[in-house]
Amino acid sequence: MDRKGRILSGMRPTGRLHIGHLSVLENWASLQDAYQCFFFVADWHALTTSFDESRSIRANAREMVADWLAVGIDPERSVIFVQSLVPEHAELHLLFSMITPLSWLERVPTYKDAVQQHKAKGKDIATYGFLGYPLLQAADILIYRADAVPVGEDQLPHLELCREVARRFNHMYGTVFPEPQALLARVPLLPGVDGRKMSKSYANVIDLAAEPEELRARVNDMITDPARIRKTDPGHPEVCVVHKYHGIYRPAELAAIEEDCRQGRIGCVACKRTLAGALEEVMQPIRERRRAIMRDTGYIDDVIAEGVRRAAAEARQTMEMARQKVFGV
Repeated sequence: MDRKGRILSGMRPTGRLHIGHLSVLENWASLQDAYQCFFFVADWHALTTSFDESRSIRANAREMVADWLAVGIDPERSVIFVQSLVPEHAELHLLFSMITPLSWLERVPTYKDAVQQHKAKGKDIATYGFLGYPLLQAADILIYRADAVPVGEDQLPHLELCREVARRFNHMYGTVFPEPQALLARVPLLPGVDGRKMSKSYANVIDLAAEPEELRARVNDMITDPARIRKTDPGHPEVCVVHKYHGIYRPAELAAIEEDCRQGRIGCVACKRTLAGALEEVMQPIRERRRAIMRDTGYIDDVIAEGVRRAAAEARQTMEMARQKVFGV
């Protein structure tokens, strides 16, 4: 099959993946036949906020790759690798840092908010590494001369910075880099069990590898309509976390579920039980594939080693082009 172009995307290994990541991974898997895909473990990016918790990053990386493989990221069709094992990312980041105005980094919308959020938790992340992480992201993308990046709308400012950096480099030294386009991912945003954004820091997640008992317990923890006291009381599904999950995992039945809730024909306990069953149908095969992957000692290491080999070959080629343009040799 002729492919449309090259895609780059990654995740930070800051802990176990949760069900909120599942739609992202399913989107990645759907792109593998149409694009040449590079998917990387962003371990250097993990250091920007977890620099004092670095000992767990390598273990988290292996666990995360196991999740990717279990969901359907195929090492025969995609390049799966660890960022820090391809040092050309850092070299290109250094070159970009020489030509990128500081004001470009300071205007990234998420920077000040993130610094304040971590400061409220007693952690100072006002470091160069955190200020410069969008520039490292640009290097991650451009080292593979990616044509497109699957992103949510909240990541568009970072991708625009990447495009500006590519444009500036090409103007100053000569054309090396494409200006990658956004491939807006239609990924539904799942709330945490308490209705807030799903986040490990809120302890409101459902782990992707959750066993059936844990899965049922987390669904039982979900916030429902606080005004509904008795099963026969009319419900308001629009304020219910369980309803949002039904909309994603049982869309064909959503209208009937809503009507039964509003008419008091189904209680919250039964509604949660049905949702837990639907989630188990999705997660059980992923869990089984993951177990098989983890039993095959050395398989994950082999996948990463081969991915690093393939990624490094592309990265070296890009850096040779960039060095020639900058230094003329």
